[in-house]
Amino acid sequence: MNKVPISKQCIKTLLPVRDALDVISGKWRIQIIIAIQYGCEHFTDIQKNVLGITPKMLSKELKALEEHKLVVRIIENEYPVKILYRLDDYATTLVPVIHALREWGEQHRARLFP
Repeated sequence: MNKVPISKQCIKTLLPVRDALDVISGKWRIQIIIAIQYGCEHFTDIQKNVLGITPKMLSKELKALEEHKLVVRIIENEYPVKILYRLDDYATTLVPVIHALREWGEQHRARLFP
């Protein structure tokens, strides 16, 4: 059985795409980023806007986004203590990607449901 060799150009494309998907893939991460982008800063506001996410899953995904330096957790020492979530400046580099996904999704939906 002959194996088809993978070209260097294919690998050069696949590896960074795989890295990007490791960071933003899954059911929730892009939705969380979008919610924060549109002004949801409190945990409960994010949860209300990301329909179907459980508090446990939201907490887990926010921690992962913090580890990837896309989301910043801010603790305001007031009474009561407030915890806010904001996008790191670096996360704004995802805005064109999100817009491209939205446009593609709209086109795909129109194609499926004319």
